[in-house]
Amino acid sequence: MLKMVRNKQEAEDLTQEAFMKAFSSLATFNDEFAFSTWLMKIASNNCIDFLRKRKLKVYSIHEPLQYKDEKIEIDIPDHEPTPERNLIQSERSRIIEDAINELPQRYRYVIILRHKEEKSYEEIAEIMNLPLGTVKAQIFRAREILNKRLKNLLN
Repeated sequence: MLKMVRNKQEAEDLTQEAFMKAFSSLATFNDEFAFSTWLMKIASNNCIDFLRKRKLKVYSIHEPLQYKDEKIEIDIPDHEPTPERNLIQSERSRIIEDAINELPQRYRYVIILRHKEEKSYEEIAEIMNLPLGTVKAQIFRAREILNKRLKNLLN
């Protein structure tokens, strides 16, 4: 108990509680197993319960922390995208969508299945009734075409 809670008084209290729980549960003890193992299980579970119930020390993000002689303000960065970042992202998405729509039909379909519908290569091969190698080759070629078209537009 002492190793788990690192406080002598709390460890003594938890040990006493464990013995009380064991005494009240003697009727459930199974003779096939060692008494010491059963008792240790009760004690360790009791200790785990205690540690779970111990309240965490929390601080308000709205109030400064007092540390020695100074107050420390807590600043939390805002990771939400800005309106201009949202606009740039939506414009990028539109450009990519247009580039996908300009692909030849067979390449467009494999890209849509792979990247929009998140199908596996095997599923695409089954849907299109093509050999797996052909599907992989078409996806590779489609990505190459997209890469060439988008390289200049998105930089």
